[in-house]
Amino acid sequence: MTTYILRRLLWIPFLLLGITLMTFVIFSLAPGDPVTALIKPGAMEATTQIGSGMEVLRERYGLDKPIHVRYLVWLRELLKGNLGYSYSTERPISEMIVEVLPATLLLQVSSIGMALLFGIVLGVVSALKQYSVVDHALTFVALFGISVPSFFIALIAMFIFSVKLGWLPIAGMWTVGEPRVFNLDLLRHMVLPSLAGGIVHIASYLRYTRASTLDALSADFVVTARAKGLRERLVVARHVLRNALLPIVTLFGLSLPGLLGGSFIIETIFSWNGLGLLGYRALMNRDYPLQMGMALMVAIMVLLANLITDIAYVFVDPRVRYG
Repeated sequence: MTTYILRRLLWIPFLLLGITLMTFVIFSLAPGDPVTALIKPGAMEATTQIGSGMEVLRERYGLDKPIHVRYLVWLRELLKGNLGYSYSTERPISEMIVEVLPATLLLQVSSIGMALLFGIVLGVVSALKQYSVVDHALTFVALFGISVPSFFIALIAMFIFSVKLGWLPIAGMWTVGEPRVFNLDLLRHMVLPSLAGGIVHIASYLRYTRASTLDALSADFVVTARAKGLRERLVVARHVLRNALLPIVTLFGLSLPGLLGGSFIIETIFSWNGLGLLGYRALMNRDYPLQMGMALMVAIMVLLANLITDIAYVFVDPRVRYG
């Protein structure tokens, strides 16, 4: 196991090199100019010196150099631990990412935890109550969650629980005037974005858990366990559930990139000051260094998540061994 983990960790730098190279090329070839994004609307017509000023800015930010030269410069600074400075705020990018990373982790952990808890429990219940009213109702809920995009669920949740009922705040992380610490006010603001981000994955986990639980219930080892006289609760807990979790581990690893990508939409809708909102602002401002810093951060998180998923197989299924 240790050798396998070390081998996977040694591959991560090469994967990151390929990811950052493709990302840099895509960002550089995308329409738009970061220099024009820095100029206020109307300034183009307000002065005749704007052309020379734009050239000065391009030279200052190194945008006058070829793509491969700019990438090598960025890679050289990255190896020194320097992610560069934002074009729009002129702040260190590492400082900006560290500032908002806890907010995204808090939101994603709550979404993942809610999806795993409700998805697995409801999936097992649906399988044990196969073809019953409960099973049909949960199947309908799962199909609804899979079919409806997260941004639409977010808007519906905002309209019902914030606009109509007034139970929960509509956006932001804290109420104006409240201390910016982990408190009840933060938890109230976290309910709607966590629900909107997790409900799609609850539906996926529910459907996969139901299918894998039904397969496990018909397996020979379950029939043997029942023939020995074990109570149904022990059969489900010890034999069925553990084998039914194998597909869920795979689905969990595959859903992590979706959660991180979905944070761009959810955090923007709810004005949640995390990586998603920061990435959206970087795209709108054509802030290349900040975009690259965000892409690097997301790539590292996804690669580590995949590694953790592979390691989790060993604990879920004793038959799995890595040489």
